[in-house]
Amino acid sequence: MDSECARVTAFDQLKSCAGDWRGESQLVLSPGRPAEVSESTMAVTPILQGRFVRVEQTWSRNNAEQQGVLLVGFDPKSGALSGHWVDTFHMGHAVMALAGSSTDGDTLDLLGSYAAPPGPDWGWRIVVEPKPNETLGITMFNIDPEGQEALAVKAEYTPA
Repeated sequence: MDSECARVTAFDQLKSCAGDWRGESQLVLSPGRPAEVSESTMAVTPILQGRFVRVEQTWSRNNAEQQGVLLVGFDPKSGALSGHWVDTFHMGHAVMALAGSSTDGDTLDLLGSYAAPPGPDWGWRIVVEPKPNETLGITMFNIDPEGQEALAVKAEYTPA
């Protein structure tokens, strides 16, 4: 396929969102409880010749700044997404590996898991919805060992 006719992927859309964003983050600690809302920032930076995108977030909880970094890669041949998530709130000193697939469209959908001793691992899903020059949304879901998803984080950003 000629590059001028190539489909624009969600990964391409995310790269086009390069720059600083401001918004609001909602943290849901358990279903049925009200979300904790804070101001939030996001910086989107394509790196390594555009092969990867680093997404850095800040938000606060109990007057303490929190930070998170999502690193996303995309293989245009296979359509596979890969990612890594680290943060100051949830992951401690561990890195969560994520995987997904996307060949076109407006959404990146990545799935990973984390240890929850003494029980089995839990799942974590990150959905990124980039709309260059308009909005950038990120939603995260906690997935219990039985496969039930619950909203954990919802954040919406506009260009800073």
